[in-house]
Amino acid sequence: MATDFKSLPVIDISPLLLKCDDPDMAEDTGVLEVVRQLDKACRDAGFFYVIGHGISESLISKVREITREFFKLPYEEKLKIKMTPAAGYRGYQRIGENVTQGKPDIHEAIDCYREFKQGKYGDTGKAMEGPNQWPEDPQEFKELMEEYIKLCTDLSRKILRGIALALGGSPYEFEGKIAGEPFWVFRLIGYPGAPFANGQPENDIGCGAHTDYGLLTLVNQDDDKTALQVRNSGGDWISAVPIPGSFVCNIGDMLKILSNGVYESTLHRVINNSPLYRVCVAFFYETNFDAVVEPLDICKEKYPAEEGSKVFKRAVYGEHLVSKVQTNFAM
Repeated sequence: MATDFKSLPVIDISPLLLKCDDPDMAEDTGVLEVVRQLDKACRDAGFFYVIGHGISESLISKVREITREFFKLPYEEKLKIKMTPAAGYRGYQRIGENVTQGKPDIHEAIDCYREFKQGKYGDTGKAMEGPNQWPEDPQEFKELMEEYIKLCTDLSRKILRGIALALGGSPYEFEGKIAGEPFWVFRLIGYPGAPFANGQPENDIGCGAHTDYGLLTLVNQDDDKTALQVRNSGGDWISAVPIPGSFVCNIGDMLKILSNGVYESTLHRVINNSPLYRVCVAFFYETNFDAVVEPLDICKEKYPAEEGSKVFKRAVYGEHLVSKVQTNFAM
């Protein structure tokens, strides 16, 4: 359960990355210190910053800047990659098309998902089939984003090895049937400056309060605008103040289930009170699309229900995702 935290912890994960492919990583004192910090962050807040992650600050910044260039294009140009159900819910969505808790969100975005062969996931996957829609302008957009996605995928896998150790399992607990072939979601998001809705700031919710669906999220946000807010157990909204070169990480619904509720997928929202346009690039590392997700045996043994941890029912990740996607867009 999340606590009454007042700020988000900052974790230097470089010792974990250094030993991440070593079968004896769990015996390394540097790794164990990172694991301890990850465990505390996942229990207390479900959110944390990571530094020492090995992805260059120049690439992190370039990804945001080329995204900003796209959103500056005329509306007609952006509509060339318009999201539709027929396109597998991949592509551009205008401001107000994304809906959270029945209310339109004040942001525009490009949504991308891991591509897969037609028919691979049967009827469940049919709604998500199709290639990602990448803009031709700006140039090199697709190439840059695909490079960035590969790096984020690798980084997420390594962070989850640390989280697996934190839960008392092997470093590879989340691989194989759970996330040996991880699905991913990639959202490039633009939030207009305030005030947007007829000068009424209470209507300027960039993204309403929600939890994320999957395992782990990496958030790359503008360095000069504070907009992401995380709710603590006391009901206060705590700002995730940008730290240049870092990622804001948070855990999602599937990891909450796997941990038997020991780790929290915490409510968060976005309110851009700056008069300037804000860009955020979010990478969501998920389980296998067809994974049946239920509490890990180690978590059921270590954190049984009678000690205050809820026993969660199983969920099929792909079904969970498709149900969310099909109700998230006003089309």
